[in-house]
Amino acid sequence: MKRANIENVPYICDPFVKYLAMLYYIKKYPVSLLVILAVVYLSFFKPPSTGLDTIPNLDKVVHVCMYFGMSGMLWLEFMRAHRKGNLPLWHAWVGAFLCPVLFSGVVELLQEYCTTYRGGDWMDFAANTAGALLASLVGRFVLMRRMRGTE
Repeated sequence: MKRANIENVPYICDPFVKYLAMLYYIKKYPVSLLVILAVVYLSFFKPPSTGLDTIPNLDKVVHVCMYFGMSGMLWLEFMRAHRKGNLPLWHAWVGAFLCPVLFSGVVELLQEYCTTYRGGDWMDFAANTAGALLASLVGRFVLMRRMRGTE
């Protein structure tokens, strides 16, 4: 059977190919995409003043939890989508750790330079990275072992 060569596909098909790639990620990572959207919303909405504002560093705990949830869900859906081990593990580290950390940096920069009511903070970035790292360690050493049945 002769395989199609991607270089021979006319340029007009390029938007269709991108559409198919987008559908692939929506199908493989639906909950992760919802978590990412929730993190985007929580990162840019104007929070109301509450009595919790007096608790020191509570926002850092929230940052750790948000990025633990994002990275953890990416790990879970990666392992579910690739149960047969058909992708190298570094793909999971890039998609479930590095991408959330880079995403976090972009969000902090956007908060600093594109909003008047939020500010970028290095400690927020560190908390985000800590959450993604904790989830990645759990994903790699606990969930992956459980998925493979080698507890």
